[in-house]
Amino acid sequence: MTISATLVLSAPFIGQIRTSIRDAVGARFSTVMAAAVGGLVAAAALAAGVRIKERRAARFTALALTLLTGIGYALVTRTGNAEVDAVERVHFVEYGLVTFLFYRAWRGTRDVASLVLPVLAGIMVGTCEEWLQWFIPVRVGEVRDVLLNLVAIACGLLFSLSLDPPSPFVRTLSPTSRRRMLMLGAVTLAVFAAFFHVVHLGYEIKDAEAGVFRSRYTAAELAALSDARARAWAAHPPLTWSRLSREDQYFSEGVAHVQHRNETWAEGNVMASRHENLILEKYYAPVLDTPSYLAAAGHRWPAAQRADAESRIGPGFMIYLSDALPSPVFIWPKWLFWVIVAVPIAVMLRAALRG
Repeated sequence: MTISATLVLSAPFIGQIRTSIRDAVGARFSTVMAAAVGGLVAAAALAAGVRIKERRAARFTALALTLLTGIGYALVTRTGNAEVDAVERVHFVEYGLVTFLFYRAWRGTRDVASLVLPVLAGIMVGTCEEWLQWFIPVRVGEVRDVLLNLVAIACGLLFSLSLDPPSPFVRTLSPTSRRRMLMLGAVTLAVFAAFFHVVHLGYEIKDAEAGVFRSRYTAAELAALSDARARAWAAHPPLTWSRLSREDQYFSEGVAHVQHRNETWAEGNVMASRHENLILEKYYAPVLDTPSYLAAAGHRWPAAQRADAESRIGPGFMIYLSDALPSPVFIWPKWLFWVIVAVPIAVMLRAALRG
């Protein structure tokens, strides 16, 4: 639990730690990180191989699957940026280690719970880390990364089984193991659902002039937030940020539309750029007009550029659908989402309490 808590709470400082290592090793950062991860994986595989004395076929198969899955993950998720890829490999090994430690904690149950409980705990740790990342500046937390952690968790479990399989292994569940699985499953699902609700559920804003876009806020909430930020930023503009502060999601949404507006303008897509600018003017005006740590003069278009964009829109009408936000926002009814989630949680809790 200590290592898991450290992993989650270190999220605000990962960028700073990475920068410190990069400053220390210079241009060799990617090579050093890749060598460190590779050396750690090789040492772990060698240690597991040396310990395999019995049930050799099954355990060597589990070890081989661990290595092949890890290599496949590295190839599939490769971005082409050596530094980003090296950091991602470290993250992968971290969740493999977390799963291994949870497996060691529950190995004594010697039944199916010794396999299921580490997976559930790993998912919960990953969800909490991504949730914390969503709350802090310059970090991104989304459900995709939680799901990707499942690959590392699977590798950690396979490695654990190859290194030290439960012996003897009982296929039936004891009442205690059954209760633990049901309780932890219910808690894990509740935490994941709460994370998904906060990060990925939102609304579709339909504006006859600006177009259609998604937000975590309703149109009325965006209007209220716009007024509140205009008043607050008039006295205290967001000129700095802190790793331990809470990210302003209204500001982040506005910046995402600014970036998409600028990108589409650079690509020559005047129609898209003009609609993104209208979205900003109508719903994120304080982001345009307030100096920030991203832009000392704000982000509002000069009058000449805006007039140019308006003049270059030809005749005809097209409904514009913005895809500016980097993370998906789903417009499912929140009450229905929680009804669907509450059913399996209630079933698991009831079964655990009855047991």
